[in-house]
Amino acid sequence: MQLKGIQRILGILLMLFSLTMLPPLLVSWYYQDGALLAFLNGLALLFLLGLSAWAPVRDFKRELRLRDGFLIVVMFWTVLGLSGAVPLLLSDLHIGLTDAVFESISGLTTTGATVIVGLDDLPRSILYYRQQLQWLGGMGIIVLAVAVLPMLGIGGMQMYRAETPGPMKDNKLTPRITETAKALWYIYLGLTVACALAYWAAGMSLFDAIGHSYSTVAIGGFSTHDASMGHFNSSLIEMIAVLFMLISGVNFSLHFLAWRHRSLRGYLQDAEFRFYIGVLATVTLVVTLVLYWQNIYLDWETAFLKAIFQAVSIGTTTGFTTAEYHVWPGFIAILLLFTSFIGGCANSTGGGIKVIRILLLIKQGMREIIKLIHPSIQIPIRLGGRIISPKVIESVWGFFALYVGTFTLMYLALALTGLDLMTSFSAVAASINNLGPGLAQVGTNYAGINDTAKWILCFAMILGRLEIFTLLVILTPAFWRQ
Repeated sequence: MQLKGIQRILGILLMLFSLTMLPPLLVSWYYQDGALLAFLNGLALLFLLGLSAWAPVRDFKRELRLRDGFLIVVMFWTVLGLSGAVPLLLSDLHIGLTDAVFESISGLTTTGATVIVGLDDLPRSILYYRQQLQWLGGMGIIVLAVAVLPMLGIGGMQMYRAETPGPMKDNKLTPRITETAKALWYIYLGLTVACALAYWAAGMSLFDAIGHSYSTVAIGGFSTHDASMGHFNSSLIEMIAVLFMLISGVNFSLHFLAWRHRSLRGYLQDAEFRFYIGVLATVTLVVTLVLYWQNIYLDWETAFLKAIFQAVSIGTTTGFTTAEYHVWPGFIAILLLFTSFIGGCANSTGGGIKVIRILLLIKQGMREIIKLIHPSIQIPIRLGGRIISPKVIESVWGFFALYVGTFTLMYLALALTGLDLMTSFSAVAASINNLGPGLAQVGTNYAGINDTAKWILCFAMILGRLEIFTLLVILTPAFWRQ
Protein backbone atom coordinates (compact mmCIF):
# COMPACT_ATOMS: atom_id res chain seq x y z
CA MET A 1 0.00 0.00 0.00
CA GLN A 2 1.57 3.26 -1.13
CA LEU A 3 0.24 5.57 1.58
CA LYS A 4 2.47 8.49 0.59
CA GLY A 5 1.18 8.34 -2.96
CA ILE A 6 -2.40 8.21 -1.71
CA GLN A 7 -1.76 11.19 0.57
CA ARG A 8 -0.24 13.14 -2.33
CA ILE A 9 -3.22 12.54 -4.59
CA LEU A 10 -5.76 13.37 -1.89
CA GLY A 11 -3.93 16.63 -1.21
CA ILE A 12 -4.00 17.58 -4.88
CA LEU A 13 -7.65 16.67 -5.32
CA LEU A 14 -8.62 18.54 -2.17
CA MET A 15 -6.85 21.67 -3.45
CA LEU A 16 -8.65 21.30 -6.77
CA PHE A 17 -11.98 20.87 -5.01
CA SER A 18 -11.38 24.04 -2.99
CA LEU A 19 -11.34 25.96 -6.27
CA THR A 20 -14.94 24.91 -6.91
CA MET A 21 -15.86 27.48 -4.23
CA LEU A 22 -15.02 30.24 -6.73
CA PRO A 23 -18.26 30.09 -8.81
CA PRO A 24 -20.63 30.29 -5.79
CA LEU A 25 -18.35 32.97 -4.33
CA LEU A 26 -18.86 35.03 -7.49
CA VAL A 27 -22.60 34.38 -7.38
CA SER A 28 -22.67 35.64 -3.79
CA TRP A 29 -20.72 38.75 -4.78
CA TYR A 30 -23.04 39.43 -7.72
CA TYR A 31 -26.27 39.04 -5.72
CA GLN A 32 -24.84 40.47 -2.47
CA ASP A 33 -26.60 37.71 -0.55
CA GLY A 34 -24.36 37.71 2.51
CA ALA A 35 -22.73 34.32 1.99
CA LEU A 36 -19.49 35.53 0.40
CA LEU A 37 -17.34 35.01 3.53
CA ALA A 38 -18.62 31.44 3.93
CA PHE A 39 -17.26 30.47 0.52
CA LEU A 40 -14.11 32.58 0.83
CA ASN A 41 -13.23 31.01 4.18
CA GLY A 42 -14.22 27.57 2.90
CA LEU A 43 -11.93 27.96 -0.12
CA ALA A 44 -8.99 29.05 2.04
CA LEU A 45 -9.51 26.31 4.63
CA LEU A 46 -9.82 23.46 2.13
CA PHE A 47 -6.90 24.70 0.03
CA LEU A 48 -4.66 24.88 3.09
CA LEU A 49 -5.72 21.39 4.20
CA GLY A 50 -4.94 20.03 0.75
CA LEU A 51 -1.62 21.88 0.65
CA SER A 52 -0.63 20.55 4.08
CA ALA A 53 -1.38 17.00 2.92
CA TRP A 54 0.45 17.36 -0.41
CA ALA A 55 3.56 19.33 0.55
CA PRO A 56 5.33 16.69 2.71
CA VAL A 57 5.03 14.02 -0.03
CA ARG A 58 5.08 16.17 -3.18
CA ASP A 59 8.14 14.38 -4.60
CA PHE A 60 6.71 10.88 -4.14
CA LYS A 61 5.83 9.63 -7.64
CA ARG A 62 5.13 5.95 -8.22
CA GLU A 63 2.59 4.12 -10.33
CA LEU A 64 -0.54 3.21 -8.38
CA ARG A 65 -1.85 -0.30 -8.03
CA LEU A 66 -5.51 -1.23 -8.25
CA ARG A 67 -5.72 -1.61 -4.46
CA ASP A 68 -4.44 1.95 -4.05
CA GLY A 69 -7.11 3.13 -6.47
CA PHE A 70 -9.89 1.58 -4.41
CA LEU A 71 -8.66 3.29 -1.25
CA ILE A 72 -8.24 6.66 -2.97
CA VAL A 73 -11.76 6.59 -4.38
CA VAL A 74 -13.40 5.67 -1.08
CA MET A 75 -11.27 8.07 0.99
CA PHE A 76 -11.76 10.91 -1.41
CA TRP A 77 -15.53 10.53 -1.52
CA THR A 78 -15.56 10.49 2.26
CA VAL A 79 -13.21 13.47 2.59
CA LEU A 80 -15.04 15.30 -0.19
CA GLY A 81 -18.39 14.77 1.51
CA LEU A 82 -17.02 16.26 4.71
CA SER A 83 -15.28 19.09 2.85
CA GLY A 84 -18.38 20.00 0.88
CA ALA A 85 -20.16 20.65 4.17
CA VAL A 86 -17.71 23.42 5.17
CA PRO A 87 -19.40 26.39 3.43
CA LEU A 88 -22.80 25.20 4.62
CA LEU A 89 -21.53 25.19 8.20
CA LEU A 90 -19.90 28.62 7.80
CA SER A 91 -23.04 30.18 6.28
CA ASP A 92 -26.08 31.57 8.07
CA LEU A 93 -28.16 28.43 7.49
CA HIS A 94 -27.81 27.51 11.17
CA ILE A 95 -27.58 23.78 10.51
CA GLY A 96 -25.50 21.30 12.45
CA LEU A 97 -22.63 19.09 11.33
CA THR A 98 -24.87 16.10 10.63
CA ASP A 99 -27.23 18.05 8.37
CA ALA A 100 -24.39 19.83 6.56
CA VAL A 101 -22.57 16.55 5.83
CA PHE A 102 -25.84 14.87 4.82
CA GLU A 103 -26.62 17.67 2.35
CA SER A 104 -23.09 17.63 0.95
CA ILE A 105 -22.92 13.86 0.47
CA SER A 106 -26.43 13.85 -0.97
CA GLY A 107 -25.33 16.42 -3.53
CA LEU A 108 -22.03 14.82 -4.49
CA THR A 109 -23.54 11.35 -4.81
CA THR A 110 -26.38 12.89 -6.90
CA THR A 111 -28.93 11.47 -4.47
CA GLY A 112 -30.93 14.66 -4.04
CA ALA A 113 -32.24 13.97 -0.53
CA THR A 114 -32.35 17.24 1.37
CA VAL A 115 -32.62 18.33 4.99
CA ILE A 116 -32.97 22.01 4.10
CA VAL A 117 -36.44 23.56 3.99
CA GLY A 118 -37.36 27.02 2.75
CA LEU A 119 -35.28 26.84 -0.43
CA ASP A 120 -37.10 29.77 -1.99
CA ASP A 121 -35.70 32.05 0.72
CA LEU A 122 -32.09 30.83 0.71
CA PRO A 123 -29.16 32.95 -0.58
CA ARG A 124 -28.63 32.48 -4.31
CA SER A 125 -25.03 31.35 -3.80
CA ILE A 126 -26.08 28.52 -1.46
CA LEU A 127 -28.69 27.39 -3.98
CA TYR A 128 -26.11 27.47 -6.76
CA TYR A 129 -23.59 25.59 -4.63
CA ARG A 130 -26.02 22.73 -3.99
CA GLN A 131 -26.68 22.38 -7.70
CA GLN A 132 -22.97 22.53 -8.51
CA LEU A 133 -22.23 19.75 -6.03
CA GLN A 134 -24.52 17.47 -7.99
CA TRP A 135 -23.02 18.46 -11.30
CA LEU A 136 -19.52 17.69 -10.06
CA GLY A 137 -20.65 14.35 -8.70
CA GLY A 138 -22.61 13.43 -11.81
CA MET A 139 -19.79 11.92 -13.79
CA GLY A 140 -17.79 11.09 -10.69
CA ILE A 141 -15.11 13.38 -9.38
CA ILE A 142 -12.44 10.77 -10.02
CA VAL A 143 -13.45 10.07 -13.62
CA LEU A 144 -13.34 13.78 -14.44
CA ALA A 145 -10.05 14.23 -12.62
CA VAL A 146 -8.19 11.56 -14.59
CA ALA A 147 -8.11 13.97 -17.53
CA VAL A 148 -5.94 16.28 -15.40
CA LEU A 149 -3.99 13.97 -13.10
CA PRO A 150 -1.73 12.43 -15.80
CA MET A 151 -0.37 15.91 -16.43
CA LEU A 152 0.67 15.96 -12.77
CA GLY A 153 2.44 12.64 -13.04
CA ILE A 154 -0.37 10.57 -11.53
CA GLY A 155 -1.74 7.49 -13.28
CA GLY A 156 -5.48 7.38 -13.71
CA MET A 157 -6.41 3.89 -14.88
CA GLN A 158 -6.51 2.41 -11.39
CA MET A 159 -8.88 5.10 -10.14
CA TYR A 160 -11.11 4.77 -13.21
CA ARG A 161 -11.48 1.02 -12.66
CA ALA A 162 -12.21 1.55 -8.98
CA GLU A 163 -14.84 4.18 -9.76
CA THR A 164 -16.72 1.98 -12.25
CA PRO A 165 -16.80 -1.58 -10.90
CA GLY A 166 -19.83 -2.72 -12.88
CA PRO A 167 -19.98 -5.30 -15.70
CA MET A 168 -19.00 -2.68 -18.29
CA LYS A 169 -15.90 -1.47 -16.45
CA ASP A 170 -13.36 -2.60 -19.07
CA ASN A 171 -15.11 -0.99 -22.02
CA LYS A 172 -13.10 2.09 -22.96
CA LEU A 173 -14.25 4.47 -25.67
CA THR A 174 -10.73 5.43 -26.67
CA PRO A 175 -7.36 3.70 -26.21
CA ARG A 176 -6.14 6.04 -23.46
CA ILE A 177 -7.88 6.65 -20.14
CA THR A 178 -7.25 10.39 -20.40
CA GLU A 179 -8.92 10.53 -23.80
CA THR A 180 -11.82 8.47 -22.44
CA ALA A 181 -12.32 10.93 -19.59
CA LYS A 182 -12.18 13.86 -21.99
CA ALA A 183 -14.73 12.25 -24.31
CA LEU A 184 -17.12 11.69 -21.40
CA TRP A 185 -16.47 15.23 -20.17
CA TYR A 186 -17.34 16.81 -23.54
CA ILE A 187 -20.56 14.81 -23.79
CA TYR A 188 -21.51 15.71 -20.22
CA LEU A 189 -20.72 19.38 -20.71
CA GLY A 190 -22.54 19.50 -24.05
CA LEU A 191 -25.70 17.98 -22.56
CA THR A 192 -25.56 20.44 -19.66
CA VAL A 193 -25.31 23.46 -21.96
CA ALA A 194 -28.09 22.17 -24.22
CA CYS A 195 -30.34 21.48 -21.22
CA ALA A 196 -29.72 24.94 -19.73
CA LEU A 197 -30.51 26.67 -23.02
CA ALA A 198 -33.69 24.62 -23.43
CA TYR A 199 -34.87 25.49 -19.91
CA TRP A 200 -34.08 29.17 -20.46
CA ALA A 201 -35.94 29.25 -23.77
CA ALA A 202 -38.92 27.54 -22.12
CA GLY A 203 -39.31 30.32 -19.55
CA MET A 204 -36.96 29.63 -16.64
CA SER A 205 -34.76 32.44 -15.39
CA LEU A 206 -31.11 32.04 -16.40
CA PHE A 207 -30.18 31.24 -12.80
CA ASP A 208 -32.82 28.50 -12.50
CA ALA A 209 -32.01 27.16 -15.97
CA ILE A 210 -28.33 26.70 -15.14
CA GLY A 211 -29.06 25.23 -11.71
CA HIS A 212 -31.64 22.75 -12.96
CA SER A 213 -29.51 21.75 -15.94
CA TYR A 214 -26.79 20.77 -13.45
CA SER A 215 -29.09 18.50 -11.48
CA THR A 216 -30.96 17.16 -14.54
CA VAL A 217 -27.92 15.95 -16.47
CA ALA A 218 -26.30 14.72 -13.26
CA ILE A 219 -29.50 12.75 -12.46
CA GLY A 220 -29.41 14.59 -9.15
CA GLY A 221 -32.79 16.07 -8.29
CA PHE A 222 -31.82 19.11 -6.22
CA SER A 223 -33.93 22.14 -7.06
CA THR A 224 -33.76 25.84 -6.26
CA HIS A 225 -37.40 25.74 -5.13
CA ASP A 226 -39.27 23.78 -2.44
CA ALA A 227 -41.86 22.66 -4.99
CA SER A 228 -39.11 21.24 -7.24
CA MET A 229 -40.11 21.25 -10.93
CA GLY A 230 -43.74 21.79 -9.92
CA HIS A 231 -42.80 25.39 -9.05
CA PHE A 232 -42.75 26.35 -12.72
CA ASN A 233 -46.18 24.88 -13.56
CA SER A 234 -45.12 24.43 -17.19
CA SER A 235 -45.73 21.33 -19.28
CA LEU A 236 -43.01 22.44 -21.71
CA ILE A 237 -40.37 22.66 -18.97
CA GLU A 238 -41.47 19.28 -17.61
CA MET A 239 -41.13 17.61 -21.02
CA ILE A 240 -37.69 19.15 -21.50
CA ALA A 241 -36.73 17.68 -18.14
CA VAL A 242 -38.12 14.28 -19.17
CA LEU A 243 -36.06 14.34 -22.38
CA PHE A 244 -32.78 15.19 -20.70
CA MET A 245 -33.38 12.80 -17.80
CA LEU A 246 -33.94 10.02 -20.34
CA ILE A 247 -30.78 10.98 -22.23
CA SER A 248 -28.67 11.20 -19.08
CA GLY A 249 -29.86 7.80 -17.90
CA VAL A 250 -28.49 6.18 -21.09
CA ASN A 251 -25.04 4.59 -21.33
CA PHE A 252 -22.70 7.46 -22.28
CA SER A 253 -20.80 5.07 -24.53
CA LEU A 254 -23.86 5.04 -26.81
CA HIS A 255 -23.87 8.85 -26.91
CA PHE A 256 -20.20 8.83 -27.87
CA LEU A 257 -20.70 6.26 -30.62
CA ALA A 258 -23.77 8.08 -31.95
CA TRP A 259 -21.79 11.32 -32.14
CA ARG A 260 -18.74 9.70 -33.72
CA HIS A 261 -20.70 7.74 -36.34
CA ARG A 262 -23.43 10.38 -36.79
CA SER A 263 -26.03 7.64 -36.44
CA LEU A 264 -28.75 6.65 -33.98
CA ARG A 265 -28.60 2.99 -35.00
CA GLY A 266 -26.46 2.09 -32.01
CA TYR A 267 -29.25 2.98 -29.61
CA LEU A 268 -31.78 0.72 -31.33
CA GLN A 269 -29.34 -2.18 -31.51
CA ASP A 270 -28.46 -1.98 -27.82
CA ALA A 271 -30.39 -4.47 -25.68
CA GLU A 272 -29.90 -2.47 -22.48
CA PHE A 273 -31.28 0.71 -24.09
CA ARG A 274 -34.36 -1.10 -25.43
CA PHE A 275 -35.06 -2.65 -22.02
CA TYR A 276 -34.52 0.74 -20.33
CA ILE A 277 -37.06 2.47 -22.58
CA GLY A 278 -39.45 -0.46 -22.32
CA VAL A 279 -39.48 -0.39 -18.51
CA LEU A 280 -40.08 3.36 -18.30
CA ALA A 281 -42.79 3.23 -20.99
CA THR A 282 -44.59 0.38 -19.20
CA VAL A 283 -44.45 2.13 -15.81
CA THR A 284 -45.72 5.36 -17.40
CA LEU A 285 -48.66 3.53 -18.96
CA VAL A 286 -49.61 1.74 -15.74
CA VAL A 287 -49.36 4.89 -13.60
CA THR A 288 -51.41 6.88 -16.14
CA LEU A 289 -54.21 4.30 -16.11
CA VAL A 290 -54.33 4.08 -12.30
CA LEU A 291 -54.27 7.86 -11.84
CA TYR A 292 -57.17 8.26 -14.24
CA TRP A 293 -59.27 5.27 -13.12
CA GLN A 294 -58.98 6.23 -9.46
CA ASN A 295 -59.94 9.84 -10.26
CA ILE A 296 -56.70 11.33 -8.99
CA TYR A 297 -56.77 13.40 -12.19
CA LEU A 298 -59.95 13.87 -14.17
CA ASP A 299 -58.53 14.00 -17.70
CA TRP A 300 -56.14 11.74 -19.59
CA GLU A 301 -53.68 14.50 -20.53
CA THR A 302 -53.00 15.58 -16.94
CA ALA A 303 -52.77 11.98 -15.77
CA PHE A 304 -50.26 11.20 -18.53
CA LEU A 305 -48.10 14.29 -17.91
CA LYS A 306 -47.92 13.59 -14.17
CA ALA A 307 -47.26 9.90 -14.80
CA ILE A 308 -44.50 10.27 -17.37
CA PHE A 309 -42.64 12.90 -15.36
CA GLN A 310 -42.69 10.95 -12.10
CA ALA A 311 -41.97 7.63 -13.85
CA VAL A 312 -38.92 8.97 -15.71
CA SER A 313 -37.67 11.08 -12.81
CA ILE A 314 -37.91 8.28 -10.25
CA GLY A 315 -37.06 5.50 -12.69
CA THR A 316 -33.80 7.22 -13.67
CA THR A 317 -33.21 8.06 -9.97
CA THR A 318 -33.25 11.81 -10.64
CA GLY A 319 -35.79 12.66 -7.96
CA PHE A 320 -37.50 15.74 -9.39
CA THR A 321 -41.22 15.90 -8.65
CA THR A 322 -44.21 17.81 -10.01
CA ALA A 323 -46.67 16.16 -7.61
CA GLU A 324 -46.54 14.60 -4.15
CA TYR A 325 -46.31 11.06 -5.46
CA HIS A 326 -45.87 9.69 -1.94
CA VAL A 327 -49.53 10.52 -1.19
CA TRP A 328 -50.81 8.86 -4.37
CA PRO A 329 -52.43 5.40 -4.03
CA GLY A 330 -50.01 2.98 -2.38
CA PHE A 331 -49.74 0.82 -5.51
CA ILE A 332 -48.34 3.73 -7.54
CA ALA A 333 -45.97 4.92 -4.83
CA ILE A 334 -44.49 1.45 -4.33
CA LEU A 335 -44.31 0.79 -8.09
CA LEU A 336 -42.38 4.00 -8.67
CA LEU A 337 -40.04 3.29 -5.75
CA PHE A 338 -39.38 -0.22 -7.06
CA THR A 339 -38.62 1.23 -10.50
CA SER A 340 -35.74 3.15 -8.94
CA PHE A 341 -34.13 -0.17 -8.00
CA ILE A 342 -33.59 -0.76 -11.74
CA GLY A 343 -32.22 2.76 -12.21
CA GLY A 344 -30.24 4.00 -15.19
CA CYS A 345 -28.00 2.23 -17.67
CA ALA A 346 -24.39 1.30 -17.00
CA ASN A 347 -21.91 4.16 -17.60
CA SER A 348 -24.64 6.74 -17.09
CA THR A 349 -25.19 9.29 -14.34
CA GLY A 350 -28.15 7.26 -13.03
CA GLY A 351 -28.22 5.22 -9.84
CA GLY A 352 -29.90 1.99 -8.85
CA ILE A 353 -28.80 -1.58 -9.56
CA LYS A 354 -28.44 -0.60 -13.24
CA VAL A 355 -30.47 -1.84 -16.20
CA ILE A 356 -27.73 -4.10 -17.55
CA ARG A 357 -27.55 -6.06 -14.29
CA ILE A 358 -31.34 -6.47 -14.08
CA LEU A 359 -31.41 -7.67 -17.69
CA LEU A 360 -28.66 -10.21 -17.04
CA LEU A 361 -30.41 -11.42 -13.86
CA ILE A 362 -33.61 -11.98 -15.83
CA LYS A 363 -31.77 -13.87 -18.58
CA GLN A 364 -29.97 -15.99 -16.00
CA GLY A 365 -33.25 -16.74 -14.23
CA MET A 366 -34.92 -17.78 -17.49
CA ARG A 367 -31.96 -20.03 -18.31
CA GLU A 368 -32.25 -21.80 -14.95
CA ILE A 369 -35.96 -22.43 -15.53
CA ILE A 370 -35.23 -24.00 -18.93
CA LYS A 371 -32.43 -26.12 -17.44
CA LEU A 372 -34.91 -27.55 -14.92
CA ILE A 373 -36.87 -28.88 -17.87
CA HIS A 374 -33.80 -29.92 -19.91
CA PRO A 375 -31.00 -30.61 -17.40
CA SER A 376 -28.38 -31.49 -20.01
CA ILE A 377 -28.88 -28.50 -22.26
CA GLN A 378 -26.14 -25.85 -22.55
CA ILE A 379 -27.58 -22.34 -23.00
CA PRO A 380 -25.17 -19.43 -23.15
CA ILE A 381 -26.47 -16.05 -22.05
CA ARG A 382 -26.39 -13.60 -24.94
CA LEU A 383 -26.69 -9.84 -24.97
CA GLY A 384 -26.76 -7.95 -28.24
CA GLY A 385 -25.62 -11.05 -30.12
CA ARG A 386 -22.60 -11.57 -27.86
CA ILE A 387 -22.14 -14.40 -25.38
CA ILE A 388 -21.71 -13.06 -21.86
CA SER A 389 -18.81 -14.51 -19.90
CA PRO A 390 -19.72 -16.65 -16.86
CA LYS A 391 -17.40 -14.39 -14.82
CA VAL A 392 -19.65 -11.43 -15.60
CA ILE A 393 -22.74 -13.37 -14.55
CA GLU A 394 -21.02 -14.37 -11.30
CA SER A 395 -20.08 -10.74 -10.68
CA VAL A 396 -23.67 -9.62 -11.22
CA TRP A 397 -25.00 -12.24 -8.81
CA GLY A 398 -22.34 -11.26 -6.30
CA PHE A 399 -23.34 -7.63 -6.60
CA PHE A 400 -27.01 -8.48 -6.19
CA ALA A 401 -26.33 -10.60 -3.09
CA LEU A 402 -24.29 -7.81 -1.48
CA TYR A 403 -26.95 -5.28 -2.45
CA VAL A 404 -29.72 -7.26 -0.79
CA GLY A 405 -27.60 -8.00 2.27
CA THR A 406 -26.45 -4.43 2.90
CA PHE A 407 -29.93 -3.08 2.13
CA THR A 408 -31.45 -5.40 4.73
CA LEU A 409 -28.89 -4.48 7.40
CA MET A 410 -29.39 -0.74 6.87
CA TYR A 411 -33.17 -1.18 6.81
CA LEU A 412 -33.02 -2.91 10.19
CA ALA A 413 -30.60 -0.28 11.52
CA LEU A 414 -32.97 2.54 10.56
CA ALA A 415 -35.91 0.74 12.13
CA LEU A 416 -33.80 0.35 15.29
CA THR A 417 -33.43 4.16 15.49
CA GLY A 418 -37.21 4.45 15.90
CA LEU A 419 -38.37 5.19 12.35
CA ASP A 420 -41.49 3.41 11.11
CA LEU A 421 -41.03 0.55 8.65
CA MET A 422 -42.21 2.38 5.52
CA THR A 423 -39.99 5.37 6.25
CA SER A 424 -37.04 3.07 6.96
CA PHE A 425 -37.53 0.98 3.81
CA SER A 426 -38.05 3.91 1.45
CA ALA A 427 -35.24 5.99 2.99
CA VAL A 428 -32.70 3.21 2.47
CA ALA A 429 -34.04 2.55 -1.04
CA ALA A 430 -33.92 6.23 -1.97
CA SER A 431 -30.38 6.58 -0.58
CA ILE A 432 -28.69 3.44 -1.87
CA ASN A 433 -30.34 3.98 -5.29
CA ASN A 434 -29.28 7.66 -5.21
CA LEU A 435 -32.91 8.65 -5.77
CA GLY A 436 -33.69 11.24 -3.07
CA PRO A 437 -37.40 11.45 -2.24
CA GLY A 438 -38.85 8.50 -0.38
CA LEU A 439 -42.21 7.75 1.22
CA ALA A 440 -43.91 8.49 4.56
CA GLN A 441 -41.72 10.81 6.72
CA VAL A 442 -39.13 11.26 3.94
CA GLY A 443 -41.61 11.97 1.15
CA THR A 444 -40.68 15.66 0.94
CA ASN A 445 -37.44 16.00 2.89
CA TYR A 446 -35.25 14.31 5.52
CA ALA A 447 -35.21 17.12 8.08
CA GLY A 448 -37.48 15.31 10.53
CA ILE A 449 -35.53 12.09 10.99
CA ASN A 450 -32.94 11.55 13.72
CA ASP A 451 -29.20 12.15 13.33
CA THR A 452 -28.24 8.48 13.65
CA ALA A 453 -30.50 7.64 10.71
CA LYS A 454 -28.93 10.43 8.66
CA TRP A 455 -25.41 9.04 9.18
CA ILE A 456 -26.60 5.57 8.17
CA LEU A 457 -28.13 7.06 5.04
CA CYS A 458 -24.91 8.94 4.26
CA PHE A 459 -23.17 5.57 4.23
CA ALA A 460 -25.94 4.20 1.98
CA MET A 461 -25.51 7.09 -0.49
CA ILE A 462 -21.77 6.52 -0.85
CA LEU A 463 -22.33 2.76 -1.03
CA GLY A 464 -24.80 3.23 -3.88
CA ARG A 465 -22.67 5.76 -5.70
CA LEU A 466 -19.63 3.45 -5.66
CA GLU A 467 -21.83 0.46 -6.54
CA ILE A 468 -21.15 -1.43 -3.31
CA PHE A 469 -18.02 -3.40 -4.26
CA THR A 470 -15.62 -0.45 -4.14
CA LEU A 471 -16.61 0.55 -0.62
CA LEU A 472 -17.08 -2.90 0.89
CA VAL A 473 -13.81 -4.26 -0.49
CA ILE A 474 -11.74 -1.97 1.75
CA LEU A 475 -13.68 -3.21 4.79
CA THR A 476 -12.45 -6.78 4.28
CA PRO A 477 -9.36 -8.05 6.17
CA ALA A 478 -7.95 -9.50 2.93
CA PHE A 479 -7.69 -6.01 1.43
CA TRP A 480 -5.22 -4.91 4.13
CA ARG A 481 -3.01 -8.00 3.97
CA GLN A 482 0.27 -7.63 2.11
